[in-house]
Amino acid sequence: MSDLAYSDYRGIAADLRFPERAFIDGSPCASTGGLFFETTNPATGAVLAALPLCGAEDVDRAVSSARRSFRDGAWSRAAPEKRKEVLLRLAELIRRNGRQLAVMESLESGKPITDCLKEITVEVPDIFQWYAELIDKSYGRVAATGEDACALVLREPIGVVAMVLPWNFPLLMASWKLAPALASGCSVIVKPAEETSLTTLYLAQLAVEAGIPAGVFNVLTGPGETTGRLIGQHGDIDAVSFTGSTEVGRLFLQYAASSNLKTIGLEMGGKSPFVVLDDAELTSELIDNAIMAAFWNGGQNCSANMRQIVARARQEEFVEKVVARAKAIRIGDPLDPQTEMGPLISLRHKRRVGAYIETGVNEGARRVLSPENALSKGDDCYLGPTVFADLKPDMTIAREEIFGPVLGVLPADSIDRMLAIANDTDYGLHATVYTRDIDRALYFARRLACGTVAINGFTEGDIKTPFGGYRKSGSLARDKGVEAMAQYQQIKSVWINVSRPEGLS
Repeated sequence: MSDLAYSDYRGIAADLRFPERAFIDGSPCASTGGLFFETTNPATGAVLAALPLCGAEDVDRAVSSARRSFRDGAWSRAAPEKRKEVLLRLAELIRRNGRQLAVMESLESGKPITDCLKEITVEVPDIFQWYAELIDKSYGRVAATGEDACALVLREPIGVVAMVLPWNFPLLMASWKLAPALASGCSVIVKPAEETSLTTLYLAQLAVEAGIPAGVFNVLTGPGETTGRLIGQHGDIDAVSFTGSTEVGRLFLQYAASSNLKTIGLEMGGKSPFVVLDDAELTSELIDNAIMAAFWNGGQNCSANMRQIVARARQEEFVEKVVARAKAIRIGDPLDPQTEMGPLISLRHKRRVGAYIETGVNEGARRVLSPENALSKGDDCYLGPTVFADLKPDMTIAREEIFGPVLGVLPADSIDRMLAIANDTDYGLHATVYTRDIDRALYFARRLACGTVAINGFTEGDIKTPFGGYRKSGSLARDKGVEAMAQYQQIKSVWINVSRPEGLS
């Protein structure tokens, strides 16, 4: 993906000027209370910027701005072609500024620059373009009636929408939510994760340059327990779309219940299985996908397939190949195009993952690769891959979301047992199944209780396929696809009584 050298990205990083203000009513602004928090580079610990810690007055200002812009109709009632034109310009501006955005995100999140480039220079603008192209192709309908009536079923923007984002895919998750919401005509308030706010603030400036009216796109920075809570409890926000932990998702449901019963869309945690049936060939492609499923983005991925369920007779061969590939993962500076895994998001998170690893050892899982085999120092955020074998389904590390570079292999003796283990979870976000038998593939796909099933390759699909979870992984709301528009739209029925015109014979 990268066409530049390590030194080139370091040069771009040196020239970056980070945004250091929130964004309300079309302009950067300081917080009313004058409070700040620091965002840091997890690879070095260096402070990148001091950002406003937005409080109640800031949330009120952003909501008032969004509500005013929604009511005046410059965006919400604009012709579909107008919104399409603006979002297409925004997509092009993201492409033009893609390298700067990718370097900024790599510095703040610790993600490898190659991943950031793929997401930000390709996927993010393509998402805005896809929803821009969808705007003037989305219709209501006319219901069937007798000649004495005409019934219209209309789709209208829901109003003011808040989006609370995770830190693992900052700009990508922003685009999953922003593009369909803006395409629908909503005014939005985005609260990025406090660890990764910079690229969303940069995007707000590009949105104004593209022609999105003042007040339609606002960004509030701050911690979830303060700024996020205030957003969830605000009585003049019509909907919240949240991606993050199941624990915090529960809080947003409580916030809605205690305020105005706003609509809540949730995409939350996962404990996703990677199932290798006994007829699957353990090719290098399969092993690469097993590694990607568990270790992509350092395992900091809601759909990470850490639970790898393998036919018992194949376990040792599978584990041997997985360990060899995991040892070869290149860990280093995220700005180096050769790096495959950077640091975890924070030292606190590294300690949390480390505690899970120790729990796995203490509960009797067989550790066949330790993080020390790769790179792990006590005083930084780096943590290399860990691989466990002989997991049992009731072990803590087989049940709780770790959100780090830990892969666990669970052996099973039959197809039915594999399916039972795969479904033995409180979550239901994603699953991968490897088999050469189409009947087996469809049998699993239809019986796995999760939102996405990938066959013979770890993937979340593309922009055309909806993404979301069952059970504790989410609500009925979906990101991506045509289905994402439903989060941001109301359905209105218009019934017109039709009288017989006078003068007819």
